[in-house]
Amino acid sequence: MQTATAAPASASRSRVVRLGRGALAMVLFAVPFVLIGYAVRQKFDPLIHLDNAIANHATDATRAAGAAGPLLVLQAVSQPWVLYIAATLVCLWAWLAKQLRNRALWAFVTMMVGWNLALVAKLVVQRARPVIEDPISHSPGYSFPSGHAANVAIIATAMVFLVWPLLSEAGRRVVTAVAIVVVLVVGLDRIFLGAHFASDVVAGWILGVGTTFSSWLGFLGRTSPSSSPGPSHPA
Repeated sequence: MQTATAAPASASRSRVVRLGRGALAMVLFAVPFVLIGYAVRQKFDPLIHLDNAIANHATDATRAAGAAGPLLVLQAVSQPWVLYIAATLVCLWAWLAKQLRNRALWAFVTMMVGWNLALVAKLVVQRARPVIEDPISHSPGYSFPSGHAANVAIIATAMVFLVWPLLSEAGRRVVTAVAIVVVLVVGLDRIFLGAHFASDVVAGWILGVGTTFSSWLGFLGRTSPSSSPGPSHPA
């Protein structure tokens, strides 16, 4: 009788630990994000001056290097809806072809939640886009946080976690490195086009990585020892 009741109690404690771990991570990531957002809302002079200086120097560098064309192409292909279509197809492949149902469902739900969090944050802060003389890019909507930066961070980290058990050690290093480079390049693209301030991009990265990492910590361990290979791998 004690053995029969011990398993549900242990599973319940495990769920509480996971959820607490995820909530703690969410708070740790939320603090710098909220502080940046508050500084933006309050028009904190040092931040505003730094953002404007970076925006002006970055767009000047883009024009001097003749790099507007490639950066505009990157802006188009990294639109959130484009990336989410591709990521959803990867989730379907992982679910149907690799039997990673829980991981695929986790990745898809996390991405949708993160996408909407970024949209809500824009409505809360309502920061105007950078005003650049001779602008390179014309982007609609509010500026904080950068939707491109937040969503590419969400998608890249979610995809790494999703395919992790399918990869060799070398493959994991390659995929992680590629994800980091893509996230950095897309974020810098927003700055060098003058579409976002640097603080918008940094906040987007924090929101994106924080959403996925917190969600993963809360989800981690919902699997049996016999599931697919990897450090912790929902089947």
